[in-house]
Amino acid sequence: QVQLVESGGGVVQPGGSLRRSCAGSGFALHSSAMAWFLQAPGKAREFVAGIRRLGAGSEYSDSVKGRFTISRDIAKNMLTLQMNNLTPADTAMYYCARSKTLFLVQCAAGYDSWGQGTQVTVSS
Repeated sequence: QVQLVESGGGVVQPGGSLRRSCAGSGFALHSSAMAWFLQAPGKAREFVAGIRRLGAGSEYSDSVKGRFTISRDIAKNMLTLQMNNLTPADTAMYYCARSKTLFLVQCAAGYDSWGQGTQVTVSS
């Protein structure tokens, strides 16, 4: 059974950093296209960052490019998102997700396994 369990959310001041983790079980995470999405209240889930299977590269939304880094720990079967220079606009629920197919897409409908989501709040 595919399962994704997230950790690492919280409250941080503007300019601060957080590291999000997503532990996978029931599948080999590095063989899958994986992504992080955010969802603000009343809005649809938005693509934040994604990583292609087998180390074939990553993609970022324009709003986080240069501030966030997505990576995988193959030994731990874990996906991480390093979030730096956070701003209040980054406040949202964040979810990790596994692509339905072999490919990285930026649409939430392309993912069929989701973590439980954790809140990230950026506030002074």
